[in-house]
Amino acid sequence: MFRTFAKAIAAIAVVCTVAGAGLVLNEEYGNDDSDAKDAGASFTGTKTIDVDGRTVNVSCSGQSDADRPLLMLMAGGGEGLDNMAALQKSLSKTDRVCSYDRLGEGKSDKPAPGTLQTVNDTSVLLTKLLDHLAGDRPVVLAGHSLGGYIAARYTPDHTDRVKGLVLLDATVPHLTRDMNRTIPADATGGATQVRDGAIAGNEGQNPEQFVIADGPVHSAGDIPVEILKHESQYAAVPEYGPALEKMWAKGQQEWQQLSTDAQLTTAKGSGHYIHTDRPDLALKTVQSVTSRVADAR
Repeated sequence: MFRTFAKAIAAIAVVCTVAGAGLVLNEEYGNDDSDAKDAGASFTGTKTIDVDGRTVNVSCSGQSDADRPLLMLMAGGGEGLDNMAALQKSLSKTDRVCSYDRLGEGKSDKPAPGTLQTVNDTSVLLTKLLDHLAGDRPVVLAGHSLGGYIAARYTPDHTDRVKGLVLLDATVPHLTRDMNRTIPADATGGATQVRDGAIAGNEGQNPEQFVIADGPVHSAGDIPVEILKHESQYAAVPEYGPALEKMWAKGQQEWQQLSTDAQLTTAKGSGHYIHTDRPDLALKTVQSVTSRVADAR
């Protein structure tokens, strides 16, 4: 979800404040070994990369064997890469991990004024970043919320490179349709804010000017896919809370269509920010998928 949507929800105490969201990887980066095509560019810390004339802020850490996958972390809407810094730091002890600010987020350039971004736009950007960062290495994508949605839409068309996927409470595939079905037009109070905030964000009223379009889930074959969903997020919306939880759960089940090897797990004790509420589970899940991808090479 985008931060604007999160603020609307927070107003009615649905989503808790993220603890530690401002953690940053403060290491200095070294030389960018762009000629190492097999392993991708090698640096530690943060730097900017030019992609078609737009500046994209990237953070990388860890120096794992080139036979291991590159892990790419993808933060939620309204969040910069700092939001996943703690998870990146833990993962980088054993693997090469990168994250980036999408256009409109963090320290990356903003989208062109008056334009809307689509899944295709974000996919082109991600592909060019992976060309630079991963080289010929396989990739595991791990995305939270909107980052998970983008990763899930990207993967089926890029199974030549993406060999594993982790979704951390990813935005559901038909959020606009499902919000309208769950919270009716005659609803009042906080529930209306939740519905209208989500739909406005989906239409591009967000920092990325990104349209979160409803659509079917396409298959990525049999790659390992781990889906983690929150345990409780809408408990403070008495009238529609249970229906919203059911809606979200059904949406997470839809993501299982991504692969014949997709598993869905509820993160006990977690709200929407699973990597903050249950860092142990998020770490274990990403490491498990990464090891399976490495072993399959």
